[in-house]
Amino acid sequence: MSQVTCLTFVNYSNLRSKVWAFGMMQFGHKHMADLQGLQFYKLMGSGKGDGFNPYPDWGTYSVLTVWDSQVDLETFLAGSSLLGLYQSHAQSITHYLLQPIKSHGKWSGVNPFVVDPELELASDDKICVITRATIRWSKMRKFWKYVPTSKAPLKLNKDLIYTKGIGEAPFVQMATFSVWNNLDAIKRFAYQSKEHSTAIMMTRELNWYKEELFARFKLLERREHVR
Repeated sequence: MSQVTCLTFVNYSNLRSKVWAFGMMQFGHKHMADLQGLQFYKLMGSGKGDGFNPYPDWGTYSVLTVWDSQVDLETFLAGSSLLGLYQSHAQSITHYLLQPIKSHGKWSGVNPFVVDPELELASDDKICVITRATIRWSKMRKFWKYVPTSKAPLKLNKDLIYTKGIGEAPFVQMATFSVWNNLDAIKRFAYQSKEHSTAIMMTRELNWYKEELFARFKLLERREHVR
């Protein structure tokens, strides 16, 4: 059975739960030890609004997990002590179940996403994208100065269903997660957006990133739980 990835967003509504959630960025790791089939994980916060944003959204946190199989993932979703704690404090939890179709680069020194060469895509399959980077301190000012320009085309893009910034640390270790109507929509944005093309060119010329990763996924399922 193929590798499967899950990106979970946990939303909190009151100050007490938000403070608790911030603490779980540190204390949640013990709940991830010795889980059957777990290959890679990250406990992360999120940025305000959509896309790259250096300022934290104190009401939303995220968990990225990569599993040997969907059986292992389902076991985690059904009985994880970490998710049980999140559910007792959260207003809502949303899981995106993903299967990688393309991935290059590294995250904490590895590329965690293994592509199944036999995976087939339908023309109407929803596609998710994760872009992640560790920004060089010396390039911080130039990078964040250009971000509003690079984000501008997304606001009017009708094929973009959802986007949210995530990451291990504000300003330095950032990522974006986005959901698109189909693969063609992503390709149109990548090749027709002047701002996006400029951002790629500047990334190469200015060497903004110490480490970066780009990955596309087939959206298998979206599950939402509201208290």
